[in-house]
Amino acid sequence: MHDDLDRLPGLLSRHAAGLLATLDDRPAAVPAGAPRPRRPLPDPAGLDGALAEFAERWEPGFSGSAGPRYLGFVTGGVTPASLAGDWLTGLLDQNPTSRLDSSAPDLERETAGWLAEILGLPSHTGLFVSGATMSNTTGLAIAREWLGEHAGISVADEGVAALGKITVLSAEPHSSVYKALSMLGIGRKQLRTFPSLPGREAADIAALDEALTALDGRPAIVVANAGTVNTVDFDDLEAISALRERHPFWLHVDAAFGAFAALSPAHADLVTALDDADSVCVDLHKWLNVPYDSAVQFTRRPDLQLRVFQNSAPYLGAPSADPLHLTPENSRRLRALPAWFTLRAYGRDGHRAIVERNIAQAHRLGELLQNTPGWRLLAPVRLNVVCFAHETRTPEEIIKAAAAEVFVTPTTLWDTPGLRAAFSNWRTSDDDVERAYQALLQ
Repeated sequence: MHDDLDRLPGLLSRHAAGLLATLDDRPAAVPAGAPRPRRPLPDPAGLDGALAEFAERWEPGFSGSAGPRYLGFVTGGVTPASLAGDWLTGLLDQNPTSRLDSSAPDLERETAGWLAEILGLPSHTGLFVSGATMSNTTGLAIAREWLGEHAGISVADEGVAALGKITVLSAEPHSSVYKALSMLGIGRKQLRTFPSLPGREAADIAALDEALTALDGRPAIVVANAGTVNTVDFDDLEAISALRERHPFWLHVDAAFGAFAALSPAHADLVTALDDADSVCVDLHKWLNVPYDSAVQFTRRPDLQLRVFQNSAPYLGAPSADPLHLTPENSRRLRALPAWFTLRAYGRDGHRAIVERNIAQAHRLGELLQNTPGWRLLAPVRLNVVCFAHETRTPEEIIKAAAAEVFVTPTTLWDTPGLRAAFSNWRTSDDDVERAYQALLQ
């Protein structure tokens, strides 16, 4: 191992440099096919042998998800500065959950503060979690404790059964919200959907008002969207927040990637009322372009957050504002460092340029498809996602045929099978839009 340590800079830099140089031309997707049989652990090969075997056996099967034509899901790339931060994260190997041995929690607090500043969340504090699913779970856990506060109990101490009936309302909930409700013991079936506006994925405020009125004053949880996955539609957060004058509810907003609309002056009005939410999910490995896994949970009620996640043990010290008392994990990697690096290196203006360029690219692909016979948009291009379909070819056929050049994901919108192309990578150029379009036509 000591020999490998001495040779590590040269071995790793040469291998990584080769990957970086060819990233733009890697296949966008490499379908895995049948699972490979597991083999027994072979004899030690040393770092150089392990790198050689990885390059031969595994690397060719990895997708170009960090590259410019991976338009599946909503996957960001990795800015050079965030990559440097990620390498240093592994090198320094900090557990940033306690201030007993490191200033890493302070760096995380600074980074979350910068994000709150650029996303328009001055009333919120933020903590790092693994992704949007865990951010939604953490926000809804705090919401669950808020319900207990109204009932005069601590759900963290008494359990969710002490609350009795729980109502969660949402017009277009992301699948991770159902998963979160399952993990929190609230239950998937407690989520009640209400109508969206006609031809939209945005909540019908009158329908929400009616659903809240039917609760006759019983507190609820409302999950709103700032950017739906199919059409990037936004709920009217100001109108929803105004309903709290007559109805008691916790407002959780899933703004996994839509929160970054705040960086574009032309689209910032979509999230002007985001700060009115009680908790907000923001996923950084989407539009901030940092490596997986990185997200932030923002909330106005860190006191309730502490009540849920505090961890009492003599070696951890008394419950405090340290992250281990505020998030699900007691130990984890320093997720904030890549985000700190990219924000410090490129600032608000650099990341605004990424957002605005991706929005323009989505509109360009939408225009190309809309003007091509056989293709149609399933919804207007509102921000950075194009939702579309072909008259005769199935989504699966298109994905398979185009995968080497461009990767898009299947979806269903209003009972119509279709495809989603999500633009959220800083490396994507206008030429890549043309290449993606041509690949879809083949």
